[in-house]
Formats: sequence, C-alpha cells, structure tokens
Amino acid sequence: MSMLIFSLFNSQANASAEGSFWKWFQKNDAMIFNFEKDTERTFDKLSEALAKVDPELTFEFGPILDDGKREFVISAGGIKSSFSSVEALFNSAPELKNWVIVKFRPRREILNELSFSGVTVKSEDVYYNLYKDEEKIGVVLFFDSYSEKEHDIYGNLGYLFLDEAMGEYDVETKLGFIEFHNKSSEHFNGARKIKELAVQVDEYYAN
Repeated sequence: MSMLIFSLFNSQANASAEGSFWKWFQKNDAMIFNFEKDTERTFDKLSEALAKVDPELTFEFGPILDDGKREFVISAGGIKSSFSSVEALFNSAPELKNWVIVKFRPRREILNELSFSGVTVKSEDVYYNLYKDEEKIGVVLFFDSYSEKEHDIYGNLGYLFLDEAMGEYDVETKLGFIEFHNKSSEHFNGARKIKELAVQVDEYYAN
C-alpha cells in the first residue's frame, strides 16, 4: 500500500511541476515571445523554470511564422533518460495562441556552418560512414581538422550536425555508436556528405 501511495504522490508531483511550468509560461508569454528584447534574462528565467520539471531540459525558438506564431522546441539535450520528461511536458501543454509547441529538436535543413568554442566547420566539409551496430547503425563523422586533443569540441559540433540532419529523437533511438575522426582516417574511404545521412538511415530502417 505504501508503495502505491508513493507512486501516486510522485505522479501528482510531476504533474504539478509540469502544470506550474505552463502557468508560468502563460503568465510570461509576452516576455518569452519577444525574448530578443532581453535575451539573457529571458533565457535564464526560462531555463530556471524548465529545471523545476527536469534539470536536463533545454529549449529552442523558431522565427516568427507567417501566421504570427512562433515555435517553442522542448529538448532533452540529447539525454535519452529525459525523453519522458519532454513527452510529459509536451502532452500537458495548454492551447497557446502565439505558439507552436514542438517536442525534441526536429530535423532541419542543415546550416551552412556551425561554431563551437572558437572552431567553425562548414557543413559541406562534414562527411560520414555508417556501420552495422547490432540492431542499430553506428556512424563515424569525419572532419578536416579533427584531433584527439580537440575531441570535446568536435564532439559537440558533431552532435549539433547530427541533430540538424536527423532530429534529436532519431539520433538517440536509431544511431548506435557515434565516433569522430579526421579525414585522414583509414575509414574515410567511401564516406558521404552529411546532407545524405537522413535519407540513408531512413532507407535502412524502411527495409
């Protein structure tokens, strides 16, 4: 009986956290929608509010659309254990006239270039190869200037490119191992440009 009561209490607590977030969001709708007026302050407050639901949750904004609405993307930051928090927050969202709520970072047209910690990489210079990894597909990304010394920098860039190409959910659920190599690697032979990645992965799972 005590375990059942504890489970119910946890469920109600989570629901309360999600409900509290959306109440806060609605109360601060104008500030959030026009975040460019004070980006740092708005992002800090939004991050603080999301952390009360799950400390791993993060967010993205889209541009203002033709109908006057704006995308608000709820993300787990690529952390699979927090996917359920994204789902729960998305499913508890009320009707919001100014917003399109999106769960997980979606696939997008890959940006021309991405930068992280002072390193900028053009998407046309990123290549990949796929490998069987049990029930999934492993992927190796190749960069011109990758080195083990800068593994963390290129790792972050790599995950950003993968999320752009495939979307956050598919990166975590369809890809197995993910590695980063220099183009001088012996594994570079036959590599393709990253813009082809999503199509090839989709074809693999379709078959």
